[in-house]
Amino acid sequence: VQLQASGGGLVQVGGSLRLSCAASRNIFSFNSMSWYRQAPGKQRELVATITVGGIKNYADSVKGRFTISTDNAKNTVYLQINSLKPEDTAVYYCNGNLIVPGTGKYDPYWGQGTLVTVSS
Repeated sequence: VQLQASGGGLVQVGGSLRLSCAASRNIFSFNSMSWYRQAPGKQRELVATITVGGIKNYADSVKGRFTISTDNAKNTVYLQINSLKPEDTAVYYCNGNLIVPGTGKYDPYWGQGTLVTVSS
C-alpha cells in the first residue's frame, strides 16, 4: 500500500494550497484517512480526518480554513488550505488506516510528506 502526497510549496500569508494524497488502493479500503503536520522542533499533530462514512473532523487551529475531501474515482484525498498563516509552516503527511478484513483492526500507512512554507 502506498500513499503519495503532493502539492506543497512556498506561499505568502493569506494564500492557499491544495494538498493531494493518492492511494494505491481503493480509499474505501481505509477506515479513515487523515492529514497530519509536523512543524520544525514540534511533534506531529493531527490536522484533519475523514472517515469511510464521510465524517470530517478538524483540529481547532485549522477549523474554517482547512477542508478535507476525497475523490473516490481517483482514490485521492485532498486538503484545501486557505488563509495560510506562518504557523501553518510544516511538513504535511497523509495517513490511512487500512481495514484488516475479519479482524476489526486497522493498519496505519503514511505518505512521504510534503512541505508547506508560509512566508510573511
